[in-house]
Amino acid sequence: MIETFRNAWRIPELRRKLLFTLFIIIIYRVGGAVPVPYLDSDAIASWFETNDASGNFFSYLNVLSGGNMGKATILALSVGPYINAQIIIQLLTYALPPLERLQKEGPEGRKKLNKITKYTALGIAVFQGWAYYRTLGGSANALVYTEGWQKWFSEIVIIVCFTAGASLTIWLGDQISERGIGNGISMLLFAGIIARGPAAVWNLIMLMKTGEAKYIILVPIILVIFIAMIAFIIFMNEAERRIPIQYAKRVVGRKQYGGQNTFIPIKVCMSGVLPIIFAMAFMSLPSTLEMFIKPREDGTGFYNGLLRWFSYTHPFYAILYFFLIIGFNYFYVSMQYNPVEIANNLRQANGGVPGIRPGKPTSDYFKRIVNRLTLVGAIFLGIIAIFPIIFGAISGVQIAMGGTSILIVVSVALETVRTMESQMMMRHHKGFLE
Repeated sequence: MIETFRNAWRIPELRRKLLFTLFIIIIYRVGGAVPVPYLDSDAIASWFETNDASGNFFSYLNVLSGGNMGKATILALSVGPYINAQIIIQLLTYALPPLERLQKEGPEGRKKLNKITKYTALGIAVFQGWAYYRTLGGSANALVYTEGWQKWFSEIVIIVCFTAGASLTIWLGDQISERGIGNGISMLLFAGIIARGPAAVWNLIMLMKTGEAKYIILVPIILVIFIAMIAFIIFMNEAERRIPIQYAKRVVGRKQYGGQNTFIPIKVCMSGVLPIIFAMAFMSLPSTLEMFIKPREDGTGFYNGLLRWFSYTHPFYAILYFFLIIGFNYFYVSMQYNPVEIANNLRQANGGVPGIRPGKPTSDYFKRIVNRLTLVGAIFLGIIAIFPIIFGAISGVQIAMGGTSILIVVSVALETVRTMESQMMMRHHKGFLE
């Protein structure tokens, strides 16, 4: 990876793209330090310090925003609305025929889908800004004005600031995608998570400074686990099953076509981090509802029991979280990967899997392979997601950068390296003119 960046820096065009990407990321981080008017930052910080590990939806958004939500800055919503809009539009693409037709129209159709996604993200940003405002006024008690016309004016200003920050994030991401390196939204998400790294390291250092033998032993173990988890994620991201394909020979006039052997790669982890995001959003509903509907003080009743079972530290939470990730992984892969379509395309191209008859036997063969790989990938994602919960329950130390954050960081880094390698290969490819 370091060698790839070094080689890319030697190419003037790629160097300009790298510097432009770094410039946009700096603007994004500076914007994350601009406070929103009419909010008490001290009250917000203390509230998030208390609730950040509770597993509610706002703690999840705080991770995506790189801690900006915990400081209630203009970029508090960050890439959250756009990611949610992408997921919604992607799901609707398989349910609504007009969106499905747009997806199959090529670049022009994808441009229209991207525009629809941005408008959807704007609507989600307005709703999330309003929900965040209500939470800050209720649970966090962080509003400067709580009554009169000043309350209504401050509400409008706060929601507009949050919505404008989400729109600015989308625009910055588009600039990186067009003139920088890699996917813009992914790069901003990467920058936000990395920004929390120094604070996590400092917390570990402070634990060691306490002088307790438990922390002196645990901190090196956490560092070793962190490195091992990165290696495990890289291995699983690169893992794939290669299905051999053989094309039949065809003679057209005096030319012979086909007769070649190739393969179809099927990745073990095809869905990426999306199943974890789906499962996290579902598991955060009870704890998020708790911020709006307070439980009974005596701790009795169905609602109080439900909140206890969905507590981040309860064993039921980790078990249900694990199985939800497996279920959502199968659901997402079933929409992304169509074995029948692949079998039909192979038959039309006079290709097939050696030893497997064309048509339905080929589609059934692909379906079996995909189901097995999906299970392996789902178990991998489940282990990555619940490991910080299990480790925290055993050791009593919560890992600031959880498995999901590490998965996002490693995936974006690998994708960025692949993008740079492909662009360098295009510039050094020996064509027929050389």
